Amino acid sequence: MAENTTISTEHTFIVPTKRINEQQDVTEWINSEAFSRFMRFIENLNESGVNKMISDPCFISEKIINSLDTMMSWVDEIPPLPTPQRFGNKAFRNWIARMEQNAVTIHQDILPSQYHNMIIELVPYFTGSFGNGTRIDYGSGHELSFVAWLCCLNLSRVLQEQDNTALVLRVFTKYLDLVRCLQRVYMLEPAGSHGVWGLDDHQFLSYYWGSAQLRDHKRLKPKSILSEDLVNAYSNEYIYFGCIKYIHETKKGPFHEHSPLLYDISGVPNWTKVNTGLIKMYVADVLQKFPIVQHFLFGSMLPFKLATKT
Repeated sequence: MAENTTISTEHTFIVPTKRINEQQDVTEWINSEAFSRFMRFIENLNESGVNKMISDPCFISEKIINSLDTMMSWVDEIPPLPTPQRFGNKAFRNWIARMEQNAVTIHQDILPSQYHNMIIELVPYFTGSFGNGTRIDYGSGHELSFVAWLCCLNLSRVLQEQDNTALVLRVFTKYLDLVRCLQRVYMLEPAGSHGVWGLDDHQFLSYYWGSAQLRDHKRLKPKSILSEDLVNAYSNEYIYFGCIKYIHETKKGPFHEHSPLLYDISGVPNWTKVNTGLIKMYVADVLQKFPIVQHFLFGSMLPFKLATKT
């Protein structure tokens, strides 16, 4: 991969656009500078969370968290409509509309003034992070958009290396709280789900980074997720356990039936193997899947051009 890329505030930012229009474009994406920068970013965040608990002290800028908290408060102000559908409460469209209307202001609050010229490039990633208002769904493509937004903030040095641990343990966990709230309140359809054969209906990076947190844990092993007592005891400190707890809250029936892939992963001997296996699975099941990445956007910070080799 190329050396760490830094984008200056003098840089010309552009509105990111869709470039993956057919299956063969996926190969170009996998070989692109955007893919290289994104992978380096998520792998750096993975390392920053190793053997750390959510409550561990870390350097944190509160502005992003405050914005996500504000967006969470909108859910109370936009209650679900009294409709009988199992999925897709149309009030979600009102929440999405408010988020889109406020997106520029949110960025003006988060960013120092010298970075405001980036807003045109950042906003489309941000507004694509919380679900689709037309389809009333949410999935790993939306999670990808949020992490791409963080990646752009990192590339421009709004967020620095010292922020990485907090991005996993504070910002991403706050994001999970928000999107889970949206899923429950507005009954969002899983987007691009593999059904029972997928890792999770909605998230993926939460398991990758969550397994890094547990890498050298003395007591908690991959099989520990099968103990509901341990899941409840540690769900507030370990993202992976929080994911399992959320599944128990939202799915009925035996765990091995509704989540067979996670059940199989619980048989892996250690968290290091789980972690390395999950990044390979993420590339194969999310980043190389046309139905998911066709919606991904490319601009000047995550460009759709051949990656430079070192």
